[in-house]
Amino acid sequence: MSTTEPTTPTTAPTTTPTTPAVTWTRRLEDESALDPLVRAVRPLAQALVADPARRDLLRGTAVGHAVHPPLTDVPIGFWASALTLDLLGGRAARPAAQRLVALGVLSAVPTAVTGWAEWSGLGEREQRVGVVHAISNVVAVVGFAASWRARARGHQVRGKALALGASGALGLGGYLGGHLVSARKVSSRHPAFDD
Repeated sequence: MSTTEPTTPTTAPTTTPTTPAVTWTRRLEDESALDPLVRAVRPLAQALVADPARRDLLRGTAVGHAVHPPLTDVPIGFWASALTLDLLGGRAARPAAQRLVALGVLSAVPTAVTGWAEWSGLGEREQRVGVVHAISNVVAVVGFAASWRARARGHQVRGKALALGASGALGLGGYLGGHLVSARKVSSRHPAFDD
């Protein structure tokens, strides 16, 4: 009786299936039509980090990693809380929701500044994604500011609708920011964490 070695069937190389979101994001990374915008914004971002002490502060050198990602939780938290009050809080929650929307708008400023400091050190592919991330977040901030204004003028339904719409833009910005940090690993970090 002869024995033969078991054989492993040969298989064709497999490709990892992609999703529409991945396909869209990869196209965005390669979209050279964004390059004029990137070139227009780059000098402003570079000026922001030209002073080494300011650059270190805005990029989180003292804490060992970028401060932009955790700062994004502040406006998002305010706005998510306002939307929750809009949906569940009733009339009594309207003043609190309005204040939360305003606090989100105000806290978006330092969040954006630290984001531009991070963006200034990225490569071309990541800067393309970063400008779309920034645009979607600007749309969100403008939407929430309009929501605050509508609420302040007594137009509660309009204010709630504007906040809900702004949260869609915020979600897109968050997706792209998550892509940059998680998929492309592009945030600042202390050299001690390079291992």
